[in-house]
Amino acid sequence: MLVLAGVLVLGLAAAGVAVVRPGPVAGWLGDPSAAPQPSATPDPPPVAVLAAPDPNAAPPTPEGVRAALEPLVGAAALGSRVNLSVTDVQTGDLLYGRGADDGTVPASVTKLVTAVTVLAARGPAYRIPTRAVAGPNPGEVVVVGGGDPTLAVDDDGFYPGAARLTDLAEQVRQALGGAAPTKVIVDATLYAGPKYEPGWDADIPTGGYGGAVTALMTDGARQDPVAARKTLAAGSGHAVRVPEPDLTAGRAFARLLGVPDAAVQRGRAPAAGGTATGSPAPGTELGTVESPPVIRLVDIMISDSDNLVAEALARQVALARDQPASFVGAAKAMDEVVAELGLPADELALADASGLSRTNRISPSLLTDLIALAGNGSHPELAAIFGGLPVGGWSGTLLDRYDSAVTSAGAGVVRAKTGTLTGVHAIAGLVTTVDGRLLSFAVLTDRAPAGTTDETRVALDRIAAALAGCGCR
Repeated sequence: MLVLAGVLVLGLAAAGVAVVRPGPVAGWLGDPSAAPQPSATPDPPPVAVLAAPDPNAAPPTPEGVRAALEPLVGAAALGSRVNLSVTDVQTGDLLYGRGADDGTVPASVTKLVTAVTVLAARGPAYRIPTRAVAGPNPGEVVVVGGGDPTLAVDDDGFYPGAARLTDLAEQVRQALGGAAPTKVIVDATLYAGPKYEPGWDADIPTGGYGGAVTALMTDGARQDPVAARKTLAAGSGHAVRVPEPDLTAGRAFARLLGVPDAAVQRGRAPAAGGTATGSPAPGTELGTVESPPVIRLVDIMISDSDNLVAEALARQVALARDQPASFVGAAKAMDEVVAELGLPADELALADASGLSRTNRISPSLLTDLIALAGNGSHPELAAIFGGLPVGGWSGTLLDRYDSAVTSAGAGVVRAKTGTLTGVHAIAGLVTTVDGRLLSFAVLTDRAPAGTTDETRVALDRIAAALAGCGCR
């Protein structure tokens, strides 16, 4: 039985959206006592939004899929290079390929590779720590970034359920026993290499969708997390980012401890076990807070297409594989994990984990194989990638798609990650056919005509809708 069957049931309840996940997920999410308690008034039964796959459904044939898709792949709006792959999730068989093994600029569908590799390398339950330790001299506190991009200053953070510096500061005050800190040292040395990937477009650092990648930051480096939440609710992930996220976070932490901004500087935490005239000894841990589990971070990354969360998760892959926590180290580690999973790593060439880089290359067949692997039950921890995938005509980047006569067959049965750069459009995910067969698909075009974004998206959606609307036998 497919593990994915448990993931593909969504419901609307009075309190919001309920996602039904496979059995072990409750444990990955942590203590169940922390979950919201039922209200006095029972919620109405959930309404199905996505049809569950039928493992006994008749499989499509390669000839049937080809007949359905060939008239669509030549659409002018898709440009001169359209590469795609369609795979049966249950059997893993390739049903249709066109340039299926060719490396193509993937844009944000890169995040599917990031999700699978971090789930495999760290596990769904792993939490990223942010620590405070005693500095080399009495009165000095070192805040040590562990790579949690969701860390908040206080209750007004951007990410739900994030760890908070207010909690860390309270732990420090208790550990110091009333002694007043005099200096905060910011240790973000866990990460190596450049803060911006060299292949990013020139406007990425200031354009609001990317930012400096540092091991310590709050709210994904957003300058105003409250305003950014409103912007996201309106359908845009754009937000002004601070240029030095580590120092910005360190200054926020210092203010919570009553330390002036002028007494904040970068440095490195001392090794534990040293001696000093004061107490506690240098390197002594004063407090720790932890991120939400990786399974939730993956949901955030995919559903919001969060680029800085993606880069942070990739560095967790690097750390788990003893690689430098850098763009280069993360790419190497992700490649290693893909190979460990038995996937064609030679069809993967990454410069970043978010898809902002135009030098990334991924083949459509690698994407469909990866999605099928996550959904066929052999690696249940990887099925966590599906919780955050947008649903056609219902959520995320697919909310306003699959609403025309030529694409409506995909509404509610397409669940996919999208990707867009200038001239680059991609979509990869799952579709359930009218017979209940679950297919993975990926369509990537990196030479789309200028000024045709809307038309190109419709052309992509027509392909997925055609799979949804036919038995393809």
